[in-house]
Amino acid sequence: MDALLGTGPRRARGCLGAAGPTSSGRAARTPAAPWARFSAWLECVCVVTFDLELGQALELVYPNDFRLTDKEKSSICYLSFPDSHSGCLGDTQFSFRMRQCGGQRSPWHADDRHYNSRAPVALQREPAHYFGYVYFRQVKDSSVKRGYFQKSLVLVSRLPFVRLFQALLSLIAPEYFDKLAPCLEAVCSEIDQWPAPAPGQTLNLPVMGVVVQVRNLLPAPVVLASVHELDLFRCFRPVLTHMQTLWELMLLGEPLLVLAPSPDVSSEMVLALTSCLQPLRFCCDFRPYFTIHDSEFKEFTTRTQAPPNVVLGVTNPFFIKTLQHWPHILRVGEPKMSGDLPKQVKLKKPSRLKTLDTKPGLYTAYTAHLHRDKALLKRLGWGRREPGGVQKKRPSDVQSALLRRHLLELTQSFIIPLEHYMASLMPLQKSITPWKTPPQIQPFSQDDFLRSLEHAGPQLTCILKGDWLGLYRRFFKSPHFDGWYRQRHKEMALKLEALHLEAICEANIETWMKDKSEVEVVDLVLKLREKLVRAQGHQLPVKEATLQRAQLYIETVIGSLPKDLQAVLCPP
Repeated sequence: MDALLGTGPRRARGCLGAAGPTSSGRAARTPAAPWARFSAWLECVCVVTFDLELGQALELVYPNDFRLTDKEKSSICYLSFPDSHSGCLGDTQFSFRMRQCGGQRSPWHADDRHYNSRAPVALQREPAHYFGYVYFRQVKDSSVKRGYFQKSLVLVSRLPFVRLFQALLSLIAPEYFDKLAPCLEAVCSEIDQWPAPAPGQTLNLPVMGVVVQVRNLLPAPVVLASVHELDLFRCFRPVLTHMQTLWELMLLGEPLLVLAPSPDVSSEMVLALTSCLQPLRFCCDFRPYFTIHDSEFKEFTTRTQAPPNVVLGVTNPFFIKTLQHWPHILRVGEPKMSGDLPKQVKLKKPSRLKTLDTKPGLYTAYTAHLHRDKALLKRLGWGRREPGGVQKKRPSDVQSALLRRHLLELTQSFIIPLEHYMASLMPLQKSITPWKTPPQIQPFSQDDFLRSLEHAGPQLTCILKGDWLGLYRRFFKSPHFDGWYRQRHKEMALKLEALHLEAICEANIETWMKDKSEVEVVDLVLKLREKLVRAQGHQLPVKEATLQRAQLYIETVIGSLPKDLQAVLCPP
């Protein structure tokens, strides 16, 4: 899904507020409440500045009734500025991801479940983390005591729309740095007029006199092909020869440290890596940009336990010394767009890690289970030759599409056998009878699945050779298998419950009631009502006709009971 559109109510105007209350959360918003539309897209907008006495300081939070904890404020302040090793002059855009300190919050998003049930995995709202989309400016300014103007404009959201929000910042931030608060208030008011996101529709969003549009259906000044997809080819240019290894590390949920020269390179590499598994949900933690000041620094760097399943993007070489015990470290250099392909980073043993001056490379003892796809690099390398020997490369967006398709097909080839085997564990529909508890889903047997690969394995859809069995065995121990299995088992259990409800609705209820006691009849009413509530809440995949028949059955059954029981079951 690359486009969004929806509807939402208008709102009353608010005002800019400085960073104030420290308690967590915000009162629930009804659809007609102030900032209801704004809250469908953003949690808040923050401005972080550099104070000579305080260091990074939160200058304002907008809307002013959005409350961040002290820990969240501190994290936003540090994550919104490149560290001193980056040396970023001018304008820099990057992103970060941080944990909500109060766990799941944002109660005004009552439609989260509804939205997420319709949205692809890559576009779903985060329940317990915030994304921060940053536009940082550092320029010489003689009027400032320190000699430099340093400020960041940050969009905080639970939506992973990196391309949309970066495009939005590129419009807003330069104007804001010139005109400050009045400009920001006007922009937030415009965002509060946007329709709410809804999967599958075209997005037309006006801001600062410009229409930002996703899907090029109408003429528009700014057109985004996607709200979330990065330029994969640009991100992966220095590591294309190791794409197979990196894909496997992501699939297995291995801890990976990405050390980059700047926050923009770090954040884009981490986001690109975590997108490699689509359409499989990325179930591990990831931090596009992380600093030593982060509240979770001790948690991630402890040596008293195994490294956590997280992809960590950093720019401070100090992390190489601190995280030498991590099994996989990727160091990338400054991006170079000249020529056909940049020099590829080398695969190196972790023992060759050196503190601070470590050269670019993928430092790991991991050996890929699958053979490298040599044809991929050829397809991505040189374009067709023009007369006179001039080599014309494909546009980067075309290269990205080829790379994204390759990764998608690779992931699908790996997952399809699991999907087929999981489907075989579902009870047959003919075994589901209306008046008995539905049969259970059969347990997942790793040995049975591995035996099934001989005739129904990934070799049917993928040309890559290698140790597929070994890769599956390691996958069974990963967070991604656990996440995939739990989700598929939940979906199958709901489907089983829906089939049982349909079986009941297709049965002759009056015949069943003839020899049943009042207790059994009342029990049926209660169970039918419970199923009906779940189905009406979109948790069960049933047709509207089934819901109507279930309601009719409930009324029929209640009508057969004595008046006193009817009064209990249907109080006035």
